[in-house]
Amino acid sequence: MKIDLTGKVALVTGGTGGIGASICEALAESGAKVATNYRNEEKAQKWLAETDSRGLSFKAYQVDVTDTEGCKNMLDQIEKDLGPIDIVVNNAGITWDTTFRKMTKEKWDAVINTNLDSLFNITQPLVEGMMSRGWGRIINIASVNGQKGQMGQTNYTATKAGMHGFTKSLAQEVARKGVTVNTVSPGYIATEMVMAVPEDIRNKIIAGIPVGRLGKPEEIAATVAFLASEQAAFITGADFSQNGGQHMM
Repeated sequence: MKIDLTGKVALVTGGTGGIGASICEALAESGAKVATNYRNEEKAQKWLAETDSRGLSFKAYQVDVTDTEGCKNMLDQIEKDLGPIDIVVNNAGITWDTTFRKMTKEKWDAVINTNLDSLFNITQPLVEGMMSRGWGRIINIASVNGQKGQMGQTNYTATKAGMHGFTKSLAQEVARKGVTVNTVSPGYIATEMVMAVPEDIRNKIIAGIPVGRLGKPEEIAATVAFLASEQAAFITGADFSQNGGQHMM
């Protein structure tokens, strides 16, 4: 099945590394014009240069997704640069792990603001435009830990579980206007961050995954590209588990 997103404009938050970078590339390879945001200038410029050498072109904007006004300004600029945004992938996220009894308000707020408040900052300004045009795709990148919970991640898992609650509610509001809203919940994926985990710990993680390996970023990206396509128009309010069987619902 060929995914054709020609003429569509996509925004992927946190798209300069890991899963986000693979999503940007998959959408661009399917024909979409793709924008992303970043916080780290050096990392972003390195990624832009590397993808440009492979014939892929992206627009990138230095914006913190916790900054409501900054996000609004970025969205306005993307629409000036590329056109109305048709596809939003809320991928930006952080972790700041510790047991709940040791958790500070700073750690709680940082994760909540980045992972959950960003959904409002990025999505709310775009919903009405999608509805008025009769087409839109909102895809939220959650986590297996938002489905099953994880010791030491009460802040993170709260945001990822909340993300799917957001998905289900918004999906009901916009479904009749041609806009779909879905969640993708990856398990352990072979990103730079996961590969930096000590090998013995990584092997223990893999031992708990029935398929016997880490996931690939491009596998998550392929699901996102499908959900962004016309072929997925009858799917909304769903949560796609991609965790190698680690958690079966």
